[in-house]
Amino acid sequence: MWRSFAARRGLTARVAAAAHRVRTPSRPLVWMHAPSVGEGLQARPVAHALRTRHPEVQLAYTFFSPSAEPFAPTIGADITDYLPFDSARDADAMLDALQPTVLVFVKLDVWPTLVARAAARNIPVALLSGTVAPRSGRRGLLSRLLLRDAYAALQGVGAIDAGHAERLRELGVRPAVLEITGDTRFDQVWAKAERVDRAQPLLQQLAGGRPTLVAGSTWPADEAVLLPAFAALVASWPHDTPAPRLIIAPHEPTAAHLAPLLDWARQGGLRAVTLSDAQTMPSANASEDTVQSGHDVIVVDRVGVLGDLYALADVAYVGGGFHAAGLHSVIEPAAFGVPVLFGPRHDMSREAGLLLAAGGAVVAHDRTALIAALHQWFDHADVRAAAGHAARDLVARELGATERSVQLVQRLLHAPR
Repeated sequence: MWRSFAARRGLTARVAAAAHRVRTPSRPLVWMHAPSVGEGLQARPVAHALRTRHPEVQLAYTFFSPSAEPFAPTIGADITDYLPFDSARDADAMLDALQPTVLVFVKLDVWPTLVARAAARNIPVALLSGTVAPRSGRRGLLSRLLLRDAYAALQGVGAIDAGHAERLRELGVRPAVLEITGDTRFDQVWAKAERVDRAQPLLQQLAGGRPTLVAGSTWPADEAVLLPAFAALVASWPHDTPAPRLIIAPHEPTAAHLAPLLDWARQGGLRAVTLSDAQTMPSANASEDTVQSGHDVIVVDRVGVLGDLYALADVAYVGGGFHAAGLHSVIEPAAFGVPVLFGPRHDMSREAGLLLAAGGAVVAHDRTALIAALHQWFDHADVRAAAGHAARDLVARELGATERSVQLVQRLLHAPR
């Protein structure tokens, strides 16, 4: 909260100064708003596609949460900053400075005062990757009363599927402007998986013949189930074949989180190392005591590498399913053709439901179920491969949302004002 308020001191003056430096009023400008990193990941492919196809279009990008500040520069916008709180004065100040041709919200966040002030200036407002979960608080009576006019004022809405489209209509979106465009995150993770350089030093140093479980974005609640299940898998593994190893990337790779993971492994007789230490060790060709043969657990001690590490996985575990904050992205490993495991709290994740229905994922409600699922996939290569193919096919079927979203924005850019 303190960071959020502190970052907004002098915000509108800061945006006005940035616009004075770079804004060319004769050029169209798309203002995209995504409140946090998750929504930013949905906005980014659309922003990049607009940049490529329409170099004449300028781009402004705003966010709400301080957690999105390090991510925001990856959008590549001309102007990037926080969104002010939803007052008429600040909304007018932002509109005066940016002079947008189109205002685009991503996922769900629609600010009623900003929408009203934009509509008063005849600036079309859109919503991309529109999402309303069945248990969303936006469906409550008070929220619907507060936001109905804002949703009704939208002039272009792309929903991720038919169910979300219907719930958006219930919130006030007009059927005439509502279409199903899909979720741009599928395009994002597919493109990222396709771009991964498997010859890069990180993956080459960690490559090897051992079956690999990559656990991403885990919380202590996940680890309380996952770690004993992995230890049980290793303990029951035949001695004449290489046992599975675990590469685990905590959601928060702080020293306080990493140390218990290393201690657990070592106390259980498992050889453990941090990723940073692993990368300083000899390569596989230099010694038998290598990362792949000598360590049972590799603890990832930095951010930004998990997406590449999924390329090493035979099986993936995605964290958040035993945690109140919700499940993290299950389609990142799926894009690599990796079957996915996660905990029971997945009902707010559409992607998890799609993967389960496709046969590319298994939900583990407790340690016993997780052990059984690990054995099912590590013991039977054919079953694991079938689940992996199903996971990748699911991601492939969902592609195309970026193209459809760009077309929606293009129509508003070229619409009569």
